[in-house]
Amino acid sequence: MEKVDLLVTGEMLVVSPDESAIAPGAVAVDNGRIVAAGNASDITGAFEARKIIDRPQGLIAPGLINAHTHAAMTIFRGLADDLPLKAWLEEHIFPAEARLTPELVALGTELACAEMIRCGTTGFVDMYLFEDTVASVVERAGLRAWLGEGIFDFPSPAFPSGCIALKETERLIEKWAGHPRITITVDPHTPYTCSGELLIKARDIADKYDAITVIHLAETDWEAGEILARSGASPAGYLDGIGVLNERLLAVHCVALGENDIELFAQKGVRVAHCPESNLKLGSGIAPIPEMIEKGVPIAIGTDGAASNNDLDLMSEMNTAAILQKGLKKDPTLVPASQALAMATTWAALSLHRDDLGALRNGAKADLIVIDMAQVHLRPCYNPVSHIVYAARSGDVQDLIVGGSILMEDRKLTTIDEEELLSRIKTAIKLW
Repeated sequence: MEKVDLLVTGEMLVVSPDESAIAPGAVAVDNGRIVAAGNASDITGAFEARKIIDRPQGLIAPGLINAHTHAAMTIFRGLADDLPLKAWLEEHIFPAEARLTPELVALGTELACAEMIRCGTTGFVDMYLFEDTVASVVERAGLRAWLGEGIFDFPSPAFPSGCIALKETERLIEKWAGHPRITITVDPHTPYTCSGELLIKARDIADKYDAITVIHLAETDWEAGEILARSGASPAGYLDGIGVLNERLLAVHCVALGENDIELFAQKGVRVAHCPESNLKLGSGIAPIPEMIEKGVPIAIGTDGAASNNDLDLMSEMNTAAILQKGLKKDPTLVPASQALAMATTWAALSLHRDDLGALRNGAKADLIVIDMAQVHLRPCYNPVSHIVYAARSGDVQDLIVGGSILMEDRKLTTIDEEELLSRIKTAIKLW
């Protein structure tokens, strides 16, 4: 028998959203990668493991990828609710952020990591401030992450100018190059908080390092009108005019899109991060997801920050993404469960240009979760993929593994002391 680091066995195995479940199923992991995934008897008969996680009523599935968040904003959870985006941002969030420190960002990020682990998230895309601090926390917590320093035309709490933030982005790209779990992205905030010159400089750095660019785009009708007044084009058309639209662009929100914008995305290979719950709560609108899917635009899913969502629960986000379009278009066939799960797994990996994530295949990174099916709301189970999207809850996640490392086992976090973390959060907020 071949020796491996880890065997995970369960009642069912979902290799990817588009494949039939295997029952019972198992995954063999060695050196951080999957060496075999399939029928449990075949796997256990072929491999001997140093560590075994046996879940007789467990559903093994790919780990979820949160395609857009602002992790440290957990410390602003509930700070300002029931407001439109512009007022929420300019009157409440920006003033609060002006008082941020690296220490508060580290604390908020650790809280976010703990929450995401409990929600079945193995990787996330973050745009925020003091991202070197964020990266250090992520490294300790064990998650996978794509991290970008927020770039603005005005001073941020971290840097006095967008140009200096861009220099920091280059430094971070070089510092974290080759890290097995941390990737640095280039993150101009929005087309209306960054000048054309700054956007072009950001594009040039992304080109230089073959990096992903992340930007909030067409988030509201207000933004669409503002950019039209400034440039004579839609936000997407404006970015295309200055050469920013390409296959390495991850455009976030994309609510205020026209047919021409969607065609442009398809032609340029743009990826989209869909944040339905945040967009709904802020009254920003609903992204035209079925229209983008029809044109072949890769769609990933994100929670946005906990200050606007107000949680980082990707299980809930998948459910919302699936049912929202059905009700809006009065068509129950739109965004089926397989597509909603793909937005958090295979399509998310595609959006991040990774072919080794999102599915439990041989050679892929061993990022996976086990859902505890011994719950009254999860029985009976006819279709595991539908169950993940429509019935499962974040509290049902029992185990979480990233790159072969166990970050949660039987609902106990292994890299974060939750009790001590919550105590520090309470103290810090009082002092802040």
